[in-house]
Parts: sequence; structure tokens; C-alpha cells
Amino acid sequence: MKKQIIFIIALFSVVSIQVSAQKVRIAAAANLKYLLEEIKSQYQKEHPKVKIEFTFGPMGTLSQQILNGAAYDFFMAADTDYPQMLKEKKATVGPIVTYAFGRLGMWSKTMDLSKGLNSVLLPEVKKIAVGNNTVGAVYGIRTIDVLKKQGLYDRAIKKIVWGENIIQVAQFAMTGNAELGFISRSIAVSPEFKGKGFYHEIPEDICPPIAQACVLIKGWEHNGEAARFMKYILSKQCDAVWLANGYTIPAKKG
Repeated sequence: MKKQIIFIIALFSVVSIQVSAQKVRIAAAANLKYLLEEIKSQYQKEHPKVKIEFTFGPMGTLSQQILNGAAYDFFMAADTDYPQMLKEKKATVGPIVTYAFGRLGMWSKTMDLSKGLNSVLLPEVKKIAVGNNTVGAVYGIRTIDVLKKQGLYDRAIKKIVWGENIIQVAQFAMTGNAELGFISRSIAVSPEFKGKGFYHEIPEDICPPIAQACVLIKGWEHNGEAARFMKYILSKQCDAVWLANGYTIPAKKG
């Protein structure tokens, strides 16, 4: 953590010199969509000339785009594994920093989910929306792990419909294309979903909080604004936004 703080301070020193770039291009986990739009609005009040562009998607897809040279400055992942993989392939610069912890849950527009995970076996549940693990949808990967560990996967697999990312999973559940969907707490508390259905959070002993990490993409040195935005999302200025959007955050020193 000390090395991470020193690096972030160094980044800000670079930012003070390199301020000509006014666009920050961010590859981000889909579960961050609502939160990042809020942080963007907050940030641009202080830096009105900066243009921030988000590309949301599953981690496998975004990581491959980065490896193929896509013009991203900053990667905000849904886990720590994909940033580590990119670092090992020398596609990143600086430390990987855990910025928040997310939680997995189930959401349904019409069904009481008080039976918890056993709800997937109810006869009225015809379709279950889950993030597609084959494209690296992290919350989908965790969902499959949970169902397998609880002995439910083999009985539920025929009901599963795959969403490309967690936003699509949530939309399946909202529109009735699935009776329930496995989504993040952050989606469940968003304006689009809060109070409009039933949410059941998977207990920590079954699915611990999911560490989500960020890292600068190689080439960010040409865009000091990327480092400024990274410093901002890790600062205490954004703590209240993270908490209001259903995340827990690492303890900060100082």
C-alpha cells in the first residue's frame, strides 16, 4: 500500500506538468456504470474542460481490446485477476490498486427471493440470467462458482440465459425475459432498479466481497489527465459516492 501511495503521488506530479490532454478513455466493468456517471459529473464540475469516455463491458473482452492496442488510458476492472494478467503481459504501468469491493446478489421484478439461492429451483423460475463467463463477466463467473459449491448448478443450468455483461443480465430480469438475475448490489441500489423488485444478497460466507482493481494502461504517460482521474476516484472526495452505490472501500491512510 505504501508503494501504491508513493506512485499515485508521483503520478500527480506528472499531471501537474502534462495537462494538455483533455480526454480520458476508460475501459470499465459494467457494474460501475451508474457510479461512474455520477463521479464523472462530480469531476467535471471541477475540471469542465476534461472529456471522459467510458467503455463498459466484460473483463475478457476489454482486456483483449487493450492487448490489441485499443486507445484506453485507464482500466477499472471487476476483479484483480484481469489487471494482473495485463500487467504480466506488460500492457500496464504502475501498481494495481484495489479501489472497492462489490457484492453479488439476486434480483427479481416479481418474485420474493426469501428462499435465497434455492429460489433458482422454484418451478415458476423458467429463466435465470447470468453473466457470460466465456467473455470474462466476473460476476457471472462468481455466480457459477456459487451455484456449483451449493450443489445447484447442474439443476439450474437448463434455465440459464447468458448476458454479455451485468447490465444486460439486469435488463433481462427487469423486462421479464428472466424471472431472476444474478447482479451486483451496485446495480440493485441504482435508480433504475431500487425499489422496483426484490433483491437478495448472497451471504459473505458463500460469496465473499469481490475485490475490484484499477491500473493505468501503457501509454497513459501521454495523457496526464488519466493519472489525475485515477487519483480522484481513489481519493476521499469519492468515498461517499462509492458507499451510496453499494460498495465498500479499502481503508485510506492519512
